[in-house]
Amino acid sequence: QAQLVESGGGLVQAGESLRLSCAVSGLTFGNYNMYWYRQAPGKQRELVATISRSGRTNHVDSVKGRFTISRDNAKNTVYLQMNSLKPEDTGVYYCNAVRWTECITLWGQGTQVAVSS
Repeated sequence: QAQLVESGGGLVQAGESLRLSCAVSGLTFGNYNMYWYRQAPGKQRELVATISRSGRTNHVDSVKGRFTISRDNAKNTVYLQMNSLKPEDTGVYYCNAVRWTECITLWGQGTQVAVSS
């Protein structure tokens, strides 16, 4: 059974860094595009960053220059390096795996990030 497990969240002060990890099991990791989303309290879940099977990345404007998504196919893991954190980055961060050709989408349980000012 496929499973995505996020880790690395926590409480930090503004300007500090965190590195989120999403360990994937039960599927062929290299066949999936990977995404990081976040959901702030009282708001809808929003896309943060994407990385394709080939490693091409994209980051939303609000995190460009501060966050970096990467993947290690040997470890079946996707990362989100978050630098210069701001209070508005606070939320639950979710990992998402998508195989578009088969319409498969899988989610992790989320990891909490809290940034104090």
